[in-house]
Amino acid sequence: MGQEGNQDTIMSDDHNNGVDKKSNPTLTLLPLIALIFYEVSGGPFGVEDSVKAGGGALLSLLGFTIFPIFWSIPEALVTAELATSFPKNGGYVIWISSAFGPFWGFQEGFWKWFSGVMDNALYPVLFLDYLKHSLPIFDELYARIPALLAITILLTYLNYRGLHIVGTAAILLAGFSLLPFVVMGMLSIPKIRAKRWVSVDFKKVEWRGYFNSMFWNLNYWDKASTLAGEVQDPSRTFPKALYGAVILVVCSYLIPLLAGTGSLDSDSSKWSDGYFAEVGMLIGGSWLKWWIQAAAALSNLGLFEAEMSSDAFQLLGMSEIGMLPSVFASRSKFGTPTISILCSATGVIFLSWMSFQEILEFLNFLYAIGMLLEFAAFIKLRLKKPDLHRPYKVPLKTFGAMMLCVPPSVLLVLVMCLASARTFLVTGAVVVLGFILYPVIIHAKNKKWAHFLSSDDVNSCDRDVEDEDQDNGMVHIADEAEVSLLSDTSSSKTEKIYEILPEGVSKSE
Repeated sequence: MGQEGNQDTIMSDDHNNGVDKKSNPTLTLLPLIALIFYEVSGGPFGVEDSVKAGGGALLSLLGFTIFPIFWSIPEALVTAELATSFPKNGGYVIWISSAFGPFWGFQEGFWKWFSGVMDNALYPVLFLDYLKHSLPIFDELYARIPALLAITILLTYLNYRGLHIVGTAAILLAGFSLLPFVVMGMLSIPKIRAKRWVSVDFKKVEWRGYFNSMFWNLNYWDKASTLAGEVQDPSRTFPKALYGAVILVVCSYLIPLLAGTGSLDSDSSKWSDGYFAEVGMLIGGSWLKWWIQAAAALSNLGLFEAEMSSDAFQLLGMSEIGMLPSVFASRSKFGTPTISILCSATGVIFLSWMSFQEILEFLNFLYAIGMLLEFAAFIKLRLKKPDLHRPYKVPLKTFGAMMLCVPPSVLLVLVMCLASARTFLVTGAVVVLGFILYPVIIHAKNKKWAHFLSSDDVNSCDRDVEDEDQDNGMVHIADEAEVSLLSDTSSSKTEKIYEILPEGVSKSE
């Protein structure tokens, strides 16, 4: 963590092997809440399918009431404990590495990055899908393809300009995206009939689509952990931000669903992507319809920005602990990981040709595998490192922590079991690719085909700004998962291993 005064990052000297000094943490509470909100939700756009797949309002309303209790809250609690214990960019990659070693840490990073890039490929497409209702030209390939490229390039540039811009934009976009639904909820009150909320036709229930919709709209609580190194006072800010985001996400789903399903007699088959615009027109008029359409389009931009930030800083974090070449850790003058951003943007462009449902099921499956590993790491670290410095700790003993992870793990397995054969094939290929890439990267490091950061490189930057970190009330925590994870096999016997003491002070042994 270093100085970013006037948004300029001080570059390190040659003795630091070209490693950029880290920028001062720039994310405060409100921008972090907004980024988590966009990582997970972005508003009620897309939840319409849950009414259709659930055969009516009842299962949709129950889902967004019950699923957060058994899924969102446990994942948020686990994220809060581990993100504050390892306040480094890279997030869950470091957690898994600390619990199970660098091989599984790398696999986690690869799965989550691939899943995130697939997720991000949806948003420029969805943005144009909303616009084409008013501007049909974007339904034509000759206009659609250049528009997709232009949107991706513009949003990538905004990401490059810094997290302070991304965080501020997320706050403004969240306010604009949610306000029309507050208005719609107020206007719907006189028209609401409670009996409409309990309507359900089990013959129309499509369980696979229902669970995928619930899962997609309520996952990614852990993504913001990859930005932990950019958060001011993460031990206090992260838990508060996660709690705030959980409340915001659940309300952003339930209020529009209660308003729409309670005030209209619409058949459940009409509830598909974009139907909230029609609901707005029926409740408030054409002006509300246009407002909701504009909010939906802009919400996709916020989703893109938040996802790209997390994906890029995850690659930066993996580079800082030696899992990727040092080029991924290089920062721009704005403190952003330039190469990592470009790598994520390239992945988005290549994946944007896939259909919405294909991307949704593929990324859900990869995300489910990664989350099972995270829950396992949470339990393993409770057993392996009971004295780990945990600024925030889930108020449960080890057995209680295990029970906390059971309901979401069951949901994860259920989502995976409902996947199609094609999803098993595609995600299986991604998993195999990750297994192949790990030894290839180790070989490249041993042969010095690329420069990888060592613990000396990272610690040199940390020492240069140690006084500044202490002024911010932050303590540098070193762990075997955070230094030279991909060390040469020939030097493994002499590699320094660090343990975390209860006081958070690192000791070499």
